[in-house]
Amino acid sequence: MALPTKGLDTVGFRIQHPPRTSRWRLRHAFAVLFATLLLVGTPAATGVATAQDNPYERGPDPTESSIEAPRGPFDVATTSVSSWVSGFGGGTIYYPTDTSQGTFGGVAIAPGYTASESSMSWYGPRLASQGFVVFTIDTNSRYDYPASRGRQLLAALDYLTERSSVRYRVDENRLAVMGHSMGGGGSLEAASDDPSLQAAIPLTPWNTDKTWYEVTVPTFIIGAEDDSIAPVRRHSEPFYESLSSSLDKAYLELNNAGHFAPNSSNTTIAKYSISWLKLFVDNDTRYHQFLCPAPSGWAIEEYRETCDYSP
Repeated sequence: MALPTKGLDTVGFRIQHPPRTSRWRLRHAFAVLFATLLLVGTPAATGVATAQDNPYERGPDPTESSIEAPRGPFDVATTSVSSWVSGFGGGTIYYPTDTSQGTFGGVAIAPGYTASESSMSWYGPRLASQGFVVFTIDTNSRYDYPASRGRQLLAALDYLTERSSVRYRVDENRLAVMGHSMGGGGSLEAASDDPSLQAAIPLTPWNTDKTWYEVTVPTFIIGAEDDSIAPVRRHSEPFYESLSSSLDKAYLELNNAGHFAPNSSNTTIAKYSISWLKLFVDNDTRYHQFLCPAPSGWAIEEYRETCDYSP
């Protein structure tokens, strides 16, 4: 049997992440069994879920202004994670203080090459106030390459759901990854390694690996027109094109923007990232309207999508 060639480490083998993947398989088996029993026991049941059937909806009905706003409907608190934890370099967790609506989906976010978590800090309150537990992380070394950053994103999600002080607020079945530059390349690595993830959002991603045909996680790639570090023709566009045509995927290119656009507050990035996370982490079809048909405007140079993710 041929060995995999993608995401190889220095000794030639991919470092897999068996704990989460194993748990995903077990959870998937129980989910299939439960759904089968439910359908057998309830003849009137149908396969189409309505908004009222979705237990993961959080917050009021969205509008253009609500997802473009600097803050969403939830109050947010933070907790720091020491750099002494194993698997990644520590970070900051942002979480909704509301405990009346059940658990929230979780998102781990990695910075780019040589950068610290502070470069991604604006995502914390922006996304958490919309109803997610957000973990912006530092990497073990600022010089870690994408494969390592991908493993660290998965380790951060393990910590978030198993050992963090807010673990009871997070749904371990509804997790996503994001990252900038090599952290964006790392989010592709994480999605490749762990198919139980619900969403991946690479931001002006950089990776020497250009093909991601094996990824089955809904993936939203954001590139920048004037990116000279990870030019879209050599990174974001080949990444998107290599993803399976049957995958739920989208590509947004920021107009007149450079590589570091994701490092500061950006309404376009926030608006469509929130919509993608809501749709795929929360199964919240109320946000479909913002992704399909293809959005346009002065801030968007190009937008591509499959739009197979219809409600």
